[in-house]
Amino acid sequence: DRFIRTTEDEHKQVVAEVFRRLLERGDIYKDRYEGWYCVPCETYFTEDTLDEGGLCPDCGREVERVTEEAYFFRASAYANELVREIEARPERIMPDSRRNEVLSFIRGGLQDTCVTRGNQGWGVPVPGDEQHVIYVWFDALVNYLTAAGWSLDEEKFAATWPPNVQLMGKDILTRFHGSLWLAMLMALEIELPEMLFAHGWWVSASGEKVSKSRGNVVDPWAEVELLVEESGCTTDVAVDAVRYYMFREVTFGLDGTFSSEGLLARFNADLANDLGNLLNRTLPLVERYLDGTIEQPGPGAGQLTPQISQAVEQAERGFETLDLRGVLMGVWEMLSAANKFIDERAPWDLYKQGKKVELAAVLYDIVDAARVSALLVAPFMPSVAEEIWRQIGLEAMGVAMTWDACEAGRLPAGAQVHRGRPIFPRIDLDRIRQRVAAKTAETAKEEQKEKAEKKESAMISYDDFMKMDLRTGEVLDADPVEGTDKLLKLVVNIGEDEPRQIVAGLAQEFSPRELIGQTVVVVANLEPATIRGTQSQGMILAAGSDKPVALIVPDRDVAPGERVR
Repeated sequence: DRFIRTTEDEHKQVVAEVFRRLLERGDIYKDRYEGWYCVPCETYFTEDTLDEGGLCPDCGREVERVTEEAYFFRASAYANELVREIEARPERIMPDSRRNEVLSFIRGGLQDTCVTRGNQGWGVPVPGDEQHVIYVWFDALVNYLTAAGWSLDEEKFAATWPPNVQLMGKDILTRFHGSLWLAMLMALEIELPEMLFAHGWWVSASGEKVSKSRGNVVDPWAEVELLVEESGCTTDVAVDAVRYYMFREVTFGLDGTFSSEGLLARFNADLANDLGNLLNRTLPLVERYLDGTIEQPGPGAGQLTPQISQAVEQAERGFETLDLRGVLMGVWEMLSAANKFIDERAPWDLYKQGKKVELAAVLYDIVDAARVSALLVAPFMPSVAEEIWRQIGLEAMGVAMTWDACEAGRLPAGAQVHRGRPIFPRIDLDRIRQRVAAKTAETAKEEQKEKAEKKESAMISYDDFMKMDLRTGEVLDADPVEGTDKLLKLVVNIGEDEPRQIVAGLAQEFSPRELIGQTVVVVANLEPATIRGTQSQGMILAAGSDKPVALIVPDRDVAPGERVR
């Protein structure tokens, strides 16, 4: 492992070398850049990629108009090769939906990428031209090469590259990793990563991305404390339970919603009822009927081998393809089969009937299933896996937790079980629901009170209303505002010496031809504002909560400039 910063001298050296080689090959050239730039996202955008309000499509903030001399990476030269490569090896970009987005983006016309900015005192200087610094996303992507030793330690690089999997958020796949990064590697003649996998977002109940900037994050430690408080489990187990919930609840690569209610419910249903219950039922039987020692199984053992083998095979496939939810689902199918096996074989009846050989085989199979489950869930719940290993006596025997031990029938005879307290004590969900219901009712009451207070405070006085200067106006001309499909630039006569220019969000509901000659109502004493680079000297009144559906117009002919009261 290596944690790397872009400020490291070693990294700056590699970035400069990448830039130099691409410049020599003609894949980087100097030109002028004119377009939009988002400072918080450190990303360039063309006009057609901005959102409908002309804001950054990623963070929703305002963007800056930038015109400057800059260096460009000739990404367009690699568009066809990228498409061929991705189509030939679909697993190169996962999941499928993201790969389709990348292909659509490239086929839509991969543009050459601006890779420098004017030197503002930070960044990696362009070799031989220190008036420019290398753009952060070009610089940041090279981190992968620096960490692997490219141009620094060729032996290390050969042993490390290419990566089996590169993980990134879905928001930085299409424009950066899935196109720019792969094109850079092609230009450098470096082998591509075997797989780029874009994970989804945790979203709120309303579908909004969960992020610190939006102030809607879930505090994982608060969820851990909730589990500890409500169940009495240890903190390590609670941490593992949160990890389990996150991987089990959502298919890796898709967006998902995190809820405390869902976490508590899955803690009971999956962890306490299935995994925990298997241990809580089986280990006391081993203690009671076999003096706590796993015996050498007889010829009747191995009845759970098909279920164990299927879970292991599904886990191997899932880890290869990052179907992590599928891994856990396979394990829980095995646990369900093992719990059902206890009921069907009824070890207590075998003991009463004196069938000791058959009893030992049944208990061996069940504990073996618990052993394999510990190995399969270890990447998700390491503390839980270690506790299972301890309770079935393998820690005391010095048996290592290794992947090749996942095969059924590898439980060593002679293991002495050490039953401890339940790993997953059940949670009283009814009690929690009652408490939540009471709190919800109290919150609703407070919100109703606040709403009433807001309604009262929202009233304005007659004098305040009279401050608004509403006047009739005749629309003389109307044109679309360039770069947006919502705004129109209107020229309106409101009875003054000169007509006013007003920008109005009417374009999707009204054509310019419909508006010319129309008498409208104008807020005439609104402070001028600049909207998408165009000055607006008032506001047109229209009806509609989300979008304008009707203009506010007089019911008879009125001269421009009449007061509306």
